[in-house]
Amino acid sequence: MGDTPAMQAAASHQAAQRIGSYLAATPSRRNGWLSSACDADVWVKQEYLQHTGSFKLRGALNAVLSLSPDLRRNGVVSASSGNHGAGVAYASQIAGCKATIFVPEHASATKVAAMRRLGADVRHVGQDSVISEAEARTFADQNGLPYISPYNDPVIMAGQGTLALEMIKQIPLLSTVIVSVGGGGLIAGIAAVIKSYNPHIRVIGAQPIQSAVMIESVRAGSIVELDSDDTLSDGTAGGIEADSLTFEPYCQMVDSTILVSERHIARAMATYIDAEHHLIEGAAGVALAACEKLGSALRGHVVGVVACGAGIGVKRLQDVFALL
Repeated sequence: MGDTPAMQAAASHQAAQRIGSYLAATPSRRNGWLSSACDADVWVKQEYLQHTGSFKLRGALNAVLSLSPDLRRNGVVSASSGNHGAGVAYASQIAGCKATIFVPEHASATKVAAMRRLGADVRHVGQDSVISEAEARTFADQNGLPYISPYNDPVIMAGQGTLALEMIKQIPLLSTVIVSVGGGGLIAGIAAVIKSYNPHIRVIGAQPIQSAVMIESVRAGSIVELDSDDTLSDGTAGGIEADSLTFEPYCQMVDSTILVSERHIARAMATYIDAEHHLIEGAAGVALAACEKLGSALRGHVVGVVACGAGIGVKRLQDVFALL
């Protein structure tokens, strides 16, 4: 991207001004289970309480509201595995325009239903998010419509970074942040804000072993094509566009990465749901599982864990319970 963390953080401050009145400032709550497991002071950013149930609304709002009325008059196009699509649909309602969303064939039925309830025209294509993203870009180009990327856009990253602005205010003496990773838009936005605020705060990325495209790409030194197996974390699953703007900031600003198993994700989700009485999706469970897996490596730290979404249906909950 070429921008410094300070420049990227400034873009998040501008985004906060643009979208703040349409967002819920979600709470960060101290978590007793993880604090005990890690001998640390662990706080969970409850972003699943956001409007539409996910952090994705932040980037979607910033992207749609950044467009001029003329550009968005005939509608916008996007691709999504679920949460981003709901965010774009919600943002499009606010902006008074239509939203066409391309989703993979295996997209969560619960998330697709949420998009449609918000007025989106949802189109299924391909078995991987990279395919649906390519089809969406082609459709947008052919019809002269703006394309709203789920992650591969600095405007999206700036919107996601507004989450970190809240965490800094909410969590005293924050020293480590743990974030689930899909395409990398969330962690890139968060890392820019965090590193600009205090470069000594550690940023840790977490992915499921079943779909670890970003982590394997970082190991390889470039974005790789990698088949993804079914995972509870459908919100982070799938490939990454070959020219993704998130790769460079991830390599530069994310201090370490961790992989977690499906059983570990399920156990973390069940423990959290049982303790907090809040439903969370698999992508949120990835960050919680990563925190628990790190355990004593976090001893003495003040840790912020991003529980990024609540987009889970009954069938996926059954999958969680089956792994316990």
